[in-house]
Amino acid sequence: MHLPDSWLKCLVSFLDVVTLSSFSHKPSTQQALQAQDVVHENIRPPGKGPIFYPPYPPEDPPPPDVAIQCDYSAMKGWKNCNDKHDRGCWLKGPEGQSFSIDTNYEQDWPIGIKRSYVLDVSEMALAPDGVSMPYGKVFNGSYPGPWIQACWGDEIEITVRNNLWYNGTTIHWHGLRQWNTVEMDGVNGVTQCPIAPGENFTYTFMALQYGSSWYHSHYSLQYADGLAGPMTIYGPSTAPYDDAIEPILMTDWNHRSAFQDWAFSQFAPMTNILLNGKGRYNFVNPKKPNLPIGQPERYSKVFKRYRRYLLRLINTSLDTTFIFSIDGHNVTVIGADFVPIEPYSTSSVLVAIGQRYHVIVEANPLVESSDGNYWMRTSPADGCSTFPSKPDNRTGIIRYNAENTNDPTSSENNFPTACSDEPYESLIPKLKWTVGPPANEEALCPLRVRLTTHPEKKNRWNAYLDPLWLNFSEPTIFNLDPPSGAYPKYLDVVTQDHQEDSWIYLVITLQKGPKKPGIFQPGGHPIHFHGHDFALLAQSSDPYPGSLAEINDTLKTNNPPRRDVVLLPTGGYIVIAFKADNPGPWLLHCHIAWHASSGLAFQILENKDRMRITPKDRKAMEYTCAKWNKWVGNTTNLWNTTAADEFQDDSGI
Repeated sequence: MHLPDSWLKCLVSFLDVVTLSSFSHKPSTQQALQAQDVVHENIRPPGKGPIFYPPYPPEDPPPPDVAIQCDYSAMKGWKNCNDKHDRGCWLKGPEGQSFSIDTNYEQDWPIGIKRSYVLDVSEMALAPDGVSMPYGKVFNGSYPGPWIQACWGDEIEITVRNNLWYNGTTIHWHGLRQWNTVEMDGVNGVTQCPIAPGENFTYTFMALQYGSSWYHSHYSLQYADGLAGPMTIYGPSTAPYDDAIEPILMTDWNHRSAFQDWAFSQFAPMTNILLNGKGRYNFVNPKKPNLPIGQPERYSKVFKRYRRYLLRLINTSLDTTFIFSIDGHNVTVIGADFVPIEPYSTSSVLVAIGQRYHVIVEANPLVESSDGNYWMRTSPADGCSTFPSKPDNRTGIIRYNAENTNDPTSSENNFPTACSDEPYESLIPKLKWTVGPPANEEALCPLRVRLTTHPEKKNRWNAYLDPLWLNFSEPTIFNLDPPSGAYPKYLDVVTQDHQEDSWIYLVITLQKGPKKPGIFQPGGHPIHFHGHDFALLAQSSDPYPGSLAEINDTLKTNNPPRRDVVLLPTGGYIVIAFKADNPGPWLLHCHIAWHASSGLAFQILENKDRMRITPKDRKAMEYTCAKWNKWVGNTTNLWNTTAADEFQDDSGI
């Protein structure tokens, strides 16, 4: 199967400061999600291709509740070539062809099968750190949500059923390109209407990339209350390893619903840290000081000495950038987001919200611990967290002896604690890109935003014309040609229609704004772009000089770092470029959930005339909108209000 070779054209946008303005108006443990695997109906001639287990945790054979098999039975004569000695090879063909780490995955991918899943969204009290949070929202009764797995080239079908009482929902498949399936991106107000309570929606898309990511609600602040889970697409890697560990999700946590915090303080401080849904909280009940709360077991793994383990690190936080480390061990980084990279070694990895890293740990400590146990640490980065006091960063344990269940006595590694992405020069993509020049003039679209004060004294972050405010009932995908010819400012739509073989450039800057009482301005904003990997041409903590011409000689266009989430430094700027090969409306936003809710986002409407939605998908989308409009139009369905226009109190994302 091949993708078109053409790439569509370009924009230069300048975002000068991300700013503040005001508004006007106990779970089960994480499980693998079981799929109904179906071979594609349109397989080119039936054959007997390889079926095999992908790399899994050390259990042999993998337990039935975890294991899937990569099924390439349609690929007659092909063989699996991925093993612990060569993780770069994936499949070998009968005539010497292959799918491997060197394959251009944007143009070619293997023929997998269709995997069908069901996610039930419901409300449930949670106590992942021993303290009850009554307003949890979960997938399939677990937090984190179940592990969705697929293999490179599979088609994935996921039916989401909304069992919430007072909220709609949509689910976003973070980092997946959704190539030519923008309608499956899962952003209410942009690509669909929310799924109304009691209704369902089926997402269908191709796994054209491979690596690790997560899925989460994109409806207001829901994911911060528990609607998040890991996702793995199996494929090749740039370095060998022996065993693979299930995804490791690091997150901040509060004992209140994020909706409560938003209503009372907008940007609330965080309380605790969880690792794969487990944490501990030191709490004394003043009424019953001698009655300690339950202390859940910490997340832990047992290593066998000298084996190499693949760890899949994912930051699913609301507000916090973390630095991951294992006492006494280095890690080898081999993937950033969905992009395989040349391996490099480090004592720690900074993971911003929404970012993912694949790292390999060799079970051979650099510094021996007296008891054979070592702390896994998730340390909040300086200036990129809002904990009122320094939290305990000892969130997980590596054990070399399963029978020794003592807490480790190991010492923390030395590593930088600044809120800065992994070193720019270290992030070298295996699949090389050469970025062409922008096709339009920067002067066509200088975008400036500023810090404003309003009588309501509520604050909103802003990234374009106005703080984003989406209309749930009228998603952009159904409003490509507004009657007035222009979109309202609050929808923040940047329309770009260009010829093929062009690049879109974005320059995003963040000035150090004046301090405001009660407003925390972070050391960096994790900027996430839907529908694309982007090339990072520049990332600097220095002020932007004012034009691309002044920094043109410093832009890296020959195989620059590439990903879908990048930290925008305070006082500095980033220059990103992406291929305009994926028509439709795509959201670009800060992944600090408070900031996204307050409007720090805008939409790029890319080559709308080339967008294609099948009649079947359009019918399903129209049905979802009709059900949503009926539900939200009945004010008896709304919580704590009788007016539909008071129902939405944030941007919608």
